[in-house]
Amino acid sequence: MTKTVGRLDGKVALVTGAGSGIGEAAALRFSREGAAVALAGRREAPLDEVARTIEREGGRAITVPTDVSDERAVEALIAQVENALGPLDMAFNNAGILGPFKPIMELSAADFDEVVGTNLRGVWLLARAEIRAMTASGRRGSIVNTSSFVAEAATPGTSAYAASKAGLNALVRALALEVGPQGIRVNNVAPGVIRTPMSAGLSDDFYEALANNAALKRLGEPRDVADVAVWLCTEEARFITGQTIRADGGFAIPGLR
Repeated sequence: MTKTVGRLDGKVALVTGAGSGIGEAAALRFSREGAAVALAGRREAPLDEVARTIEREGGRAITVPTDVSDERAVEALIAQVENALGPLDMAFNNAGILGPFKPIMELSAADFDEVVGTNLRGVWLLARAEIRAMTASGRRGSIVNTSSFVAEAATPGTSAYAASKAGLNALVRALALEVGPQGIRVNNVAPGVIRTPMSAGLSDDFYEALANNAALKRLGEPRDVADVAVWLCTEEARFITGQTIRADGGFAIPGLR
């Protein structure tokens, strides 16, 4: 594949949770738009495979295995990205976990801490480090986080996951106000039910039932969300900040079902 000049030519992007699913699709799209991409995640092998795909297409990528719930690891991640690729322009904080879907009486405090530690605290740590880097370099950057439709349309058994994602929706509003004067934008993309390795355990019958509840009568694919995340980092989205944009095919809008 021959590289062409894209909307993000010459920029540096960071994608967490980049080894599969939405993160992988976003990393490929960032690269195809011209950005050099840093790929972060807990498992090195999937990151390396995505990096090889980017390089085969003529792009530039590095891999940085990282646990985003670890403060020192996050700080080291940003330093490594900038040392290898240059000042950070944009980030897609996509790493997250589902955790156990159980009634609250069956959840342990450790279960809750793990989900919130990755999905909310991890994004907070990343955003803080990214904002510090963008401020130091004078970049008018863009940060996008992965929320979820579950933040507003919860289902029984999702108390930890829903709380972690609802926290992100509040977080972006506060951060947008703080860093807007510096020209840094902060937004969320909120996926619906997406066919990713994270949801691979669902049966075909359950998938079909979920699809029938969506306005578009289908489930999402990783690129349906990735394209929105990348778009939020382009000049076309220059006046959008503090928002949580659903990419759920209309799954969360019906009333009685």
